[in-house]
Amino acid sequence: MSETSKRPIVVKIGGSTLGAEDTTLDDVVALHQAGERVAVVHGGGAMITDWLTRLDVPSEFVDGLRSTSAEAMEVVVAVLRGVINTQLVAAIVQRGGRAVGLSGVDGGVVRAERYDPRLGYVGRVTSVDGAFLGALMEAGAIPVIAPVGLEAPEQPLNINADTVAGEVARAVGARQLVFLTDVDGLLDGDGVLIPALDAERAEALRAAGTLSGGMIPKVEACFRAAEAGAVAHMVNGRTGGTLRRVAGGEAIGTRIA
Repeated sequence: MSETSKRPIVVKIGGSTLGAEDTTLDDVVALHQAGERVAVVHGGGAMITDWLTRLDVPSEFVDGLRSTSAEAMEVVVAVLRGVINTQLVAAIVQRGGRAVGLSGVDGGVVRAERYDPRLGYVGRVTSVDGAFLGALMEAGAIPVIAPVGLEAPEQPLNINADTVAGEVARAVGARQLVFLTDVDGLLDGDGVLIPALDAERAEALRAAGTLSGGMIPKVEACFRAAEAGAVAHMVNGRTGGTLRRVAGGEAIGTRIA
């Protein structure tokens, strides 16, 4: 295996991605069994919203990010680490994979800090322990990472999962970062797929308002990973075999490098 092919593939799975036709977890296991090093980062915003509503915990969004109170933070940790992470790990193991679930708090693998009083317990990433994650992959495990970071000495923080995926890709020296979404990739103002994106085009799309909302942290994470040598992709995860096709070099979705 070449040095390039030894570099990991980081996959970001969103809660809205896993549908009836989705084969993402099958693809993850197949790639892993073929000798690839794979790490998974997942989100869970929809389930967090559902549980906050059930428990009558107030929640609001500021500039597209969930403002997280101390009470809401308990729900965030419970849902991301306790429910979604465990479900994904179990599903991968059921398919014959060897997955290890963790959040950024485990081993202090994702360090973070609060940066906006309006957002409460929301963090930005200050560091990722790529050696720790690399050791897990070297041992034959698939790290499945919940986007909760650790602010010293002991405070968990809610972090945007797309951002975590980009920083993990940088830290482990990934060759590919794959965002699995529920659309075919990044679309222009006319709804036409953009097959390749550079910084200049991204800025123009942002200025025009075409690039907005949840796509902004995805694109920013892609460029962060690309700075460290990864090729990033935004693709439709609801189409069967998508991850294996991207890993095999097929040109689908939007490519950012």
